[in-house]
Amino acid sequence: MDKVRIGIVGTGFIGNVHGRIYSRDERAEVSALYDIIPERAERTARSIGGRVCSSREELFDSCDAVLVCAPNKTHKDIALDAIAHGKHVFCEKPFSIGIDDASELRSAANASAGIFQVGHNRRFAPVYAMLKTLLSEDRAHSAHIKMNRGELQNPVWTGDVNVTGGFLYETTIHLFDMARFQFGEVEELTAYGSQHEYPELDEFSIIFKFKSGFHCTFASSSDASWHFPFERIETFCHHRTIMTEEMERLLDSRGTDANFETHSFHMTEKEERWGYVQEDRVFIDSILEGKTPPVTADDGFKSVELVESVYKAISSGERVRF
Repeated sequence: MDKVRIGIVGTGFIGNVHGRIYSRDERAEVSALYDIIPERAERTARSIGGRVCSSREELFDSCDAVLVCAPNKTHKDIALDAIAHGKHVFCEKPFSIGIDDASELRSAANASAGIFQVGHNRRFAPVYAMLKTLLSEDRAHSAHIKMNRGELQNPVWTGDVNVTGGFLYETTIHLFDMARFQFGEVEELTAYGSQHEYPELDEFSIIFKFKSGFHCTFASSSDASWHFPFERIETFCHHRTIMTEEMERLLDSRGTDANFETHSFHMTEKEERWGYVQEDRVFIDSILEGKTPPVTADDGFKSVELVESVYKAISSGERVRF
């Protein structure tokens, strides 16, 4: 097969991250760009190449695979359009907004002959890959997870629920997917939420129980300051704690003394440290080899399901069972 021609819909921050990576992959070619702000697409074209298109239709005519990198609430419509045009699709998180739209997109993606991958990049980050390996060698009992933001002001749309679909969709959904990746399927959850700084629920405390019997607490705040680490998983095993600090470090404390091992990833280039390079490589692998990608439409749906279940638990005051 010739190079996979990549079309990017949405040339903001994340569209450019993926575009730069594909411009360095000899198996791919950034062939087409589309953004509702043409000047933004033109800047990207000057940086990494690709033809600036005046419509999605024109972009579909010029690519084999579509990267959906536009704002959250547009993901379903763009992805459905790309599927209908017979394209392979890489859809940035969130997979969709709301269960109904997520169900519709999952059905279309699973019925498609093309590859459909969801952009939960943290699964590929070395720190979380190491955690997964360590947990395959030891039995974990429980965990505490936090994922905070310092603010919802930069960029300005992060605080606009009409763009994001809600705070949990913008940030926290990453570690909802990570919890499933590390610990398996959720059986039930209880959640509490409150509104403080922004015109939506912006503070969350959740308890997850997994089908394996594993359980964890989960905290997420929208305005907690940028105290490092803003995301962390503390996993508790028998006389052992394994703790991640963003994508920078993993600390492994074993036994009953105060010593621990530190595994640092800060020398790894950021796009690889955060898993973007690896997930983009796997997308091309899946296309060329005709194999199921490691983050499927079903995974995307289940992360949306967790978001919606947390909102439901808060509004109803009842636990949600799966």
